[in-house]
Amino acid sequence: MTTKSDSPTNKQIYKVALASIIGSVIEQYDFLITGVIAATVWGGVFFKLPGLAAVAAAISVYGIGIIIRPVGAFIFGHIADRIGRKDAMVYALVLMGGSTLAIGLTPSYDSIGVIAPVLLIVFRLIQGVSFGAEFGTASTWVVEMAARTKHRAFWGAWVGFAIPIGLLLGFGSVLLVKSRMSEAAFNDWGWRIFFVIGFVVAIVGYFIRRRTEESFVFAGHKAAKSGVLDSPARQVWREMPGTILRTSLVNAMFGGAFFLYFVFGTSYMKAVGFTGNTPELIGLIAAGFMLVFMIIGSLLADLINRRIILLIAAVTFLVFAIPYFYLINTGSFWLAVLAEVIGFGFVFGFGYGAIPTFYTENFPTRYRASGASAGYQISQVYGGGLIPIVAGYFLKSYGVKEAYFYIGGLVMIYAVLAIYAIIVTPETKDIDLEA
Repeated sequence: MTTKSDSPTNKQIYKVALASIIGSVIEQYDFLITGVIAATVWGGVFFKLPGLAAVAAAISVYGIGIIIRPVGAFIFGHIADRIGRKDAMVYALVLMGGSTLAIGLTPSYDSIGVIAPVLLIVFRLIQGVSFGAEFGTASTWVVEMAARTKHRAFWGAWVGFAIPIGLLLGFGSVLLVKSRMSEAAFNDWGWRIFFVIGFVVAIVGYFIRRRTEESFVFAGHKAAKSGVLDSPARQVWREMPGTILRTSLVNAMFGGAFFLYFVFGTSYMKAVGFTGNTPELIGLIAAGFMLVFMIIGSLLADLINRRIILLIAAVTFLVFAIPYFYLINTGSFWLAVLAEVIGFGFVFGFGYGAIPTFYTENFPTRYRASGASAGYQISQVYGGGLIPIVAGYFLKSYGVKEAYFYIGGLVMIYAVLAIYAIIVTPETKDIDLEA
């Protein structure tokens, strides 16, 4: 076991954080690109349905890729708590790369008929399983390496940094590719470029993670007699179901924020008159601010505590869910930017500065990856996954310009539940992760 005298250096922690963020950026890039393409392209490529019905179907496919995540959390959480955090992360990246390439190569409805959407759904499910492995285990890996420092939230937030960085790369790629071809060409084959790139970069991420060391906390735990459980993913559910459910309520709100401001927000801006690449450019600006807010949130989470940071983000989301659309409705570019910076950049970024440590510190080493992954990913079922499906119903029933009121009201419920969960969950800032 690692002693106090040979605790990991900042350089060693940095290497693990870098491996985590590089792999997570690849995962986020793949998944976030999927969100943009589902909202703007897939409806016409894979579904022969009229207007909004095709968009709703495409967004629903995006949603099922989120709903399947708990399966990946269970499988890879088990691997991480029995074999190792690093190995689980390597296997997950391989699965993500393969499924992403498969999505990019799936023929259109015009080419193979109904088989096209069926294949798309299958590959999205596989992609969702691999993504279910990522956040909880990656956070565990990094935070455990920083267990003896006073900056666990900052180091843990490196996993979260992947979200704005992935967004910047995703939106930037979309803008670049769209500027080099016609809209018809982009909708026909140009969008597939992103998925092929995701596969290639996943190969690079594979080798980076293979060369990174295991968490010293888990290595010491594994070396101890009877340290490793036979079925950690099952046992954490038997022993800590309340903690899993409470922590999941917090991330369900962020899942709602992601869908509201990123997936639906992109389609909504186009519906109210923002033309060309303007919605993507606005998202790019918001992603840059998100990274800044995430760094600030992580530093304050270490200075103050985790719960205060999360509460600030949750309350802001609650009061801004509907006003966001009023700013978009003005048609003003700069007011739309302000709306995205507050809603997406601040709410998501500031809160996620504390999220990785919030999850990992709530579970003991014996099933930390399984517990953190379960709490984080089941929230995607009734948060980030359910909301797109319900939103699809609202879109078909009320149209884009009226559906926002119902969707905004829905996510406000999630904000209230998150505030409750944060208040009743004990603070973990000073907990000993090696105990």
